[in-house]
Amino acid sequence: MAFLTPMTLAEAQSIGENYGLNVMSLQPLGAGSVNSNFALETRSGQRFFLRVYEEQGPSDAGAELIMIRELFDLGVPTPAPVSRLDGGYASQHRQKPVALHPWIDGEILCSRRVTPAVAHRLGHALGAVHACTPSLSRVPEGRFGISGLLARLDTVDLADRAYAADTRFIRQRLDEYVSRAREALPSGLIHGDLFRDNALFREGELVALLDFESASAGVFTYDIMVCVHAWCYRDTYDLDAVRALLAGYSGVRPLEREEWLALPVQGALAALRFATTRITDFSLRAPPGQAPVRDYRRFLGRLAALEAGALDALIKEGI
Repeated sequence: MAFLTPMTLAEAQSIGENYGLNVMSLQPLGAGSVNSNFALETRSGQRFFLRVYEEQGPSDAGAELIMIRELFDLGVPTPAPVSRLDGGYASQHRQKPVALHPWIDGEILCSRRVTPAVAHRLGHALGAVHACTPSLSRVPEGRFGISGLLARLDTVDLADRAYAADTRFIRQRLDEYVSRAREALPSGLIHGDLFRDNALFREGELVALLDFESASAGVFTYDIMVCVHAWCYRDTYDLDAVRALLAGYSGVRPLEREEWLALPVQGALAALRFATTRITDFSLRAPPGQAPVRDYRRFLGRLAALEAGALDALIKEGI
């Protein structure tokens, strides 16, 4: 990842003073596709994660940090933002919001290490996030609605006509699945981006959910299917892992019959969302002659699997 906003040690030390921290070292982190992220260490040996928000303004970043604090207080395993000495959470760096979180030691699991036990723990944690909805002071509006996706597709077409066949296909499928998703379904706060790099495990246990920047009001089954796509698919769906994820989720918040039936449609919408953003965030940004870090066609593959009925038998089991 190219850091959109650089930071010097002196700048990090100035930010640290807002939190009563004596920063000794600063290390850029390569993880992430949108924001600039850094690791800080203080003279006392404490470590912190620092994020520069590249796309959100101060008000949205501040609201997100309050939401994360509320989720932490409600028992969701996520690192609460560090409070400034004046009681706020966000600071500023080169006219952009900055947040500081305690460092959590853990590892990101590769796809081959996603066992049913891991999927069960992930599903349970996702259910806990959704169950917090009534207790939150605010649930933000989403940034990845259909109109936003269509605008992104327009951007792709203007930037590079090489993707025209796929953007046309995505538009057609969005139109179809939006028309099939009109039935009201249980909704509330969704994470929206709970991929493997947004969860940390230690000795097989889930220790942290990360990166709530895409969290918003949304359909719970959509969020479940984002996780199924991210955690339970390699060349095809691992049905044992999918069952375990859904079982873990249902242990916190049992799915209604209508939600089971809605999984394929919501999964299709999730696949189309990430196919679109993979083009804009990775394909269009790849250096000339180099393959993108993440290939949007992998999500068109997930869509094809859903349309071929890959999860139909599992859904019948759950109804």
